[in-house]
Amino acid sequence: MARQRSHTAGIFITLEGTEGSGKSTQAARLAQALRAEGHAVLLTREPGGTPAAEQLRAVLLKNNSESLAAETEAFVILAARRQHVDHVIAPALQQGAIVICDRFVDSTLAYQGYARGLNLKTLRTMNRWATGDLAPDLTLLFDLPVTTGLRRRQRDTAGQNRLDRETKRFHENVRAGFLQLARKEPRRIKPVNAARLPDRIANDVRTLVFEWLEKRLPQAGQRK
Repeated sequence: MARQRSHTAGIFITLEGTEGSGKSTQAARLAQALRAEGHAVLLTREPGGTPAAEQLRAVLLKNNSESLAAETEAFVILAARRQHVDHVIAPALQQGAIVICDRFVDSTLAYQGYARGLNLKTLRTMNRWATGDLAPDLTLLFDLPVTTGLRRRQRDTAGQNRLDRETKRFHENVRAGFLQLARKEPRRIKPVNAARLPDRIANDVRTLVFEWLEKRLPQAGQRK
């Protein structure tokens, strides 16, 4: 079970999903909707978010002839995550912002744990070390059939990366991992049907998040 922080004042929302799920687009739209209601919002992503972490992202995703061991992937991601938390996420939360992050710990568990086969208990321990026990308050899991997501990614030939070239079975295992995590933490992880039109998804995401905020923050929708 993910630990909840007590030392920050902001709200931490993460978006997760398989390749081609549209979460990056929906993250930007959610940030825009929250800002329109007067919330201070930081939109960021993983791996990345700082200059050093973005360089590590390039190492992880670049297509090259040298394969990366699953453990190497995990170490690179954790190093980038530490930089990201220290320099971007934690300071924004301490200032009371809503932080929207495109991927976080759940992606590591799904990709390097469920799909690559690394020990989940070890990954959880290493992630707690890398994040200082920081856990999302709310996670939106954008779910759709793997074939649909991969078809979407294939249209973006310039943007394809090393993970897009993995086998369909690999991506099926990633999806199964995400769904398993959602079953284990239903209060935090909320599945979203990502096989629909972007506008409909955005409307549902906005409703879900604003209803959640109203319960979490009194008069949250009235900030201006």
